[in-house]
Amino acid sequence: MTIKELYKYCSEQLDFDNCGSFEAQCIFEDLLSIPKQQIYTNNNLASKEQIDIVYYAITKRKNGEPLQYILGEWDFYDLTFKVGRGVLIPRPETEMLVDFALEKIKDIKNPIVYDLCAGTGCIGLTIASHRPDSKVYLLEKEDLAFDYLYKNQNKLNIDNSILLKGDLFTFDFSALPKADIIISNPPYINSSEISNLQKEVLNEPISALDGGNDGLDFYRCILDRCLLNLKSGGYFAFECGDGQSEDIVRIFEGKYKEKNIYFDFNNIDRIVTFRI
Repeated sequence: MTIKELYKYCSEQLDFDNCGSFEAQCIFEDLLSIPKQQIYTNNNLASKEQIDIVYYAITKRKNGEPLQYILGEWDFYDLTFKVGRGVLIPRPETEMLVDFALEKIKDIKNPIVYDLCAGTGCIGLTIASHRPDSKVYLLEKEDLAFDYLYKNQNKLNIDNSILLKGDLFTFDFSALPKADIIISNPPYINSSEISNLQKEVLNEPISALDGGNDGLDFYRCILDRCLLNLKSGGYFAFECGDGQSEDIVRIFEGKYKEKNIYFDFNNIDRIVTFRI
């Protein structure tokens, strides 16, 4: 079997989600280190090792393993993050939080940023990389996710980030400097809806998905525990699920001077922000 034939086979096997060509290309580029321009016309015979790698990836993918876990890393904004079982996969809509934060702190010297429920660190570490004068505090509870957070901090060599291991619901924020902006992409799916998620999504950690009975537990917690840690005029910025923005606004009623709701490329109310 040639490389070209192996790619065609892989693409056909993965086309159950109509993304077979893209996923096969990712596998060949990332796992076989074959540049994209050399995949489609490569008539060299595939080695047994290459065939085994591709067959293994196909099997894992068909069993619901996310492509990102199979590859072991994924791009977010302008960086590449290590990912795997136990950590939420970075998604393009979350980049909106980074854009918002960078805009709001652009004129602040030495800004302080919190990234709560940090996971891979894709939000906080990206902000830190763009603002070397900032201090970004990233809080994560889960052991496996914290391991990836630590790996990504080291991989990207971002030394203005401070990793904090702890539970949002019990962590003592009093020792931290007050923040100019507090950002979070928290778990926000209703507990009762978890079992209805796609098989692929259920391979991601439930703790990063389950937001309680109404999906809003973490927003309430952040308001209760972090309001005093936000500077006057500072911002909260959250990712949320479809249709949750107005409920979050009600939770923050009376606490903000300004609020905004931003819609993603699917016209879903994805980001909610408050100026305090």
